[in-house]
Amino acid sequence: MTAARGVALGALAVAVIVVAVVLLSSGETHTYKLDFQNAGQLVKDDDVQIGGRRVGSVKKIDLTANNVAQITIEVDSPYAPLHTGTTAIIRATSLSGVANRYIALTPGPNNNPRLDDGAVLTEASTTSPVDLDQLFDTLDPPTRRALQQVIKGTATQYEGRGKTNNKAAQYFNPLLSTSARLVNEVDRDQQAFEDLVVYGAKVTTALAQRRSDLTGLVSNANQTAQAIGNENKALSRALAELPDTLRTGNTTFVNLRATLVDLNNLTDASKPATKHLAKFFGELRPLIAEAVPTIHDLRNLITRPGANNDTIDLLRKAPTLAHLATTTFPDSIAALRKTRPVLQFIRPYTPDLVGWLRDFGQGASNYDANGHYARIQPIFNAFSFTDNPSGGTLRAIPNTDKLAGFQTGNLERCPGAASQPPADNSAPFRDTGSLDCDPSQVLPGP
Repeated sequence: MTAARGVALGALAVAVIVVAVVLLSSGETHTYKLDFQNAGQLVKDDDVQIGGRRVGSVKKIDLTANNVAQITIEVDSPYAPLHTGTTAIIRATSLSGVANRYIALTPGPNNNPRLDDGAVLTEASTTSPVDLDQLFDTLDPPTRRALQQVIKGTATQYEGRGKTNNKAAQYFNPLLSTSARLVNEVDRDQQAFEDLVVYGAKVTTALAQRRSDLTGLVSNANQTAQAIGNENKALSRALAELPDTLRTGNTTFVNLRATLVDLNNLTDASKPATKHLAKFFGELRPLIAEAVPTIHDLRNLITRPGANNDTIDLLRKAPTLAHLATTTFPDSIAALRKTRPVLQFIRPYTPDLVGWLRDFGQGASNYDANGHYARIQPIFNAFSFTDNPSGGTLRAIPNTDKLAGFQTGNLERCPGAASQPPADNSAPFRDTGSLDCDPSQVLPGP
């Protein structure tokens, strides 16, 4: 036998021995006891896993004298025996369900001492689960009600949108990967990130100090958004007309360039004239100060509180007045036109009429125990006067002729002929073209 063949046979023998040891020891199990604060809804035969693989099962659940849940497990070879430093935690396969818990072991290093069968891992090496109901029990009633509303609102939000949410979920993995890259980029500059966190905390503190103002801002923004939402149709029309408006505005601005050039020329030409404006405005200031009460009164004349007391109320009634005037004014105009000749004839006799009223008032001013009285003396045509160069002759009129004037008609004297003519010959008034009077009928004497 050669040396190479001897080495090969030795290696084969060692391999057979190793396989035999593995096969013979594969059925061995090791028992350990794990102390937890609570059993976390474990039941018998629940899995014991290492790295996500089943390596044993739960065999017994007891309660110790100090009210600690003690879980007895069996771990199959070759994953046992365990070593010092092993830890255990109770996990759940999903959030739904009750008997869906398992114990996850994290073995200690192989160079640590082995744990004997029946060894106990105390609470220092175990971690009990925290159920959702325990988490919810830490919340006060208002917070729980708010959380319920959030859950209901989320259900309402996703109701009938399963397909859309499934499509969105397909992008969740790329979101996480890109988010990880983003976090790595953010974490690359530690100082900048630290400054961001510090200044962000300061900003948050400042906002917290002004939370009442921030609340008012959010409330007003909500009302503004609601008002904009109520006017969405008008906003849509405005947005639809915005392109035409922008085009028109562009044309206007283009044309404005030439206007600005002309305006610049106007400004240059106006500079010499504006030198005197300061003096003008100085003199205008007192006028403006004195005009303030006038403008105030004018404002009250135009509009003031109350009904039927200003110009606006008058103008509101003007249409009704105009409607009535369409029928009344023509008749009034015709009456005025017919009255004008009468007034034209009476106007020159105004002094005579006033003199008669004056003399009549003086005649009736006397009074006695019975009251006012007037002395009336009727005068008839008892004499006639004949003017001649020697001074005129006054002759008695026969009784048969004394009433001749009343029988033949009244005198037709011109205005102002009832008294002696003044030196400037302003009376009697002799506008014979428009007056039906006889200018020769004057008082006797110079």
